[in-house]
Amino acid sequence: MAKYFKEESRTFNEYLLVPGLSTKKNTPENIDLSTPLVRYKKGKKPTLTLKLPMVSAIMQSVSDDSMAIALAKEGGVSFIYGSQSIESEAEMIRKVKRYKAGFVVSDSNIRPEDTIEDLLALIEKTSHSTVAVTDNGGPNGKLMGLITSRDYRINKVDLNDPVSMYMTPIDKLICGSTKDDLSTCNDIIWDHKLNTLPVIDDKGNLAYMVFRKDYESHKDNPNELLDDEKRYIVGAGINTRDYKERVPALIEAGVDVLCIDSSEGFTEYQKDTISWIKKHYKNMKVGAGNIVDAEGFRYLADAGADFVKIGIGGGSICITRETKGIGRGQATAVIEVAKARDDYFKKTGEYVPICSDGGIVFDHHITLALAMGADFVMLGRYFARFHESPSALINFNGTYYKEYWGEGSTRARNWQRYDLGGKGGFKFEEGVDSYVPYAGHLKDNVQVTISKVKSTMSNCGANTLAEFRKKARLTVVSSTSIVEGGAHDVVVKNNKLDNQ
Repeated sequence: MAKYFKEESRTFNEYLLVPGLSTKKNTPENIDLSTPLVRYKKGKKPTLTLKLPMVSAIMQSVSDDSMAIALAKEGGVSFIYGSQSIESEAEMIRKVKRYKAGFVVSDSNIRPEDTIEDLLALIEKTSHSTVAVTDNGGPNGKLMGLITSRDYRINKVDLNDPVSMYMTPIDKLICGSTKDDLSTCNDIIWDHKLNTLPVIDDKGNLAYMVFRKDYESHKDNPNELLDDEKRYIVGAGINTRDYKERVPALIEAGVDVLCIDSSEGFTEYQKDTISWIKKHYKNMKVGAGNIVDAEGFRYLADAGADFVKIGIGGGSICITRETKGIGRGQATAVIEVAKARDDYFKKTGEYVPICSDGGIVFDHHITLALAMGADFVMLGRYFARFHESPSALINFNGTYYKEYWGEGSTRARNWQRYDLGGKGGFKFEEGVDSYVPYAGHLKDNVQVTISKVKSTMSNCGANTLAEFRKKARLTVVSSTSIVEGGAHDVVVKNNKLDNQ
């Protein structure tokens, strides 16, 4: 006989937080939203920690290199979508890693004898206006000079002229030494009013470039998430089909964390994928999912998953529940899995973070997910609305929208995400193609959302997410209470401050 769960399957909208005692220390500026991204042992620190409990979904219409850069600046992580060629996903990883670093290995290099036409072609390819001129055109060749867009005027030069005619030669450049630390290099930049500082070794070979914009970017983004080389942290999605080819390429490109992208993760395919990665790349972190109950969590945790995603059918563009009749209310799933995570920690001494993926409509749903036990949330529709998402911006009758489609839609054709073995293939849709209202830039919206989260945590008397989970008091609300909780019995004016 089939097993029946006694409790109802509930959504975030069916819960409210009950305020707790707020002390004078419970102010938004005192709240720390840092949270573990990956598994760690009791008494140890996780190797990857988020400063913002938000990651972007593994979707074609959400997470590319532009989204990854914007979110890392705020302290979160993007998981670049895996439903593309291995090389194109690896190149997105490389773009994120090249974007910002204290010491950047130059990827825009040219030889002195190359022409201005060659230079323009290189700039078009890399989008970098500052180009290092080295004897062999390589990133570590002998530095001969620098050439920037200020050194020539397109309509005044012969495209066949050599770069050496217009570059600033090495004897007129101010350079740093490989013996200098980053602080010293930044001091040189400021003291000499430079935008770029080439760093050379004792033989005159180019080693790195240090940029003024990187220093200023850090000051503007104090929560940015960086690796040991001061490059942005970035994740990537993989599937259970081509992981033996995809994973090595992504690791070579510099990926920090992987996540198996699947609509349903309680499978041997995910266990096999995790086992292979751990065998060949012991230190690589990999998340798994999605699951909706304690049994699914324990299976993936035992398999070695470094975090586990919760949620089936709750996404705004997901129709898995409609087409297959499978899934669970997101709030109920998070509550049960959070208990299983805590029990697993007590039993094994290993903490496996959980991620709530889907079911979030309003900003306060993020807060509820965190209160119920999620270590962080994965968001699709939320990030798809922003300027930095990869989808097209469309104007309908004076109102702007961004395209947003599910990985289970005909448009995405990401059948690997719904792989059930066999020959595979795309047989029916589990996602839709849609539009979402354009909301502007990520930074502005995320700051508003986080302000709401911090304000609620203050009301509950908590200054950390761990404290929030312990102190949170939640109540189920009736359908009438939900109506009462919004504006009612009035004519509402347009509120431009509402980012939802």
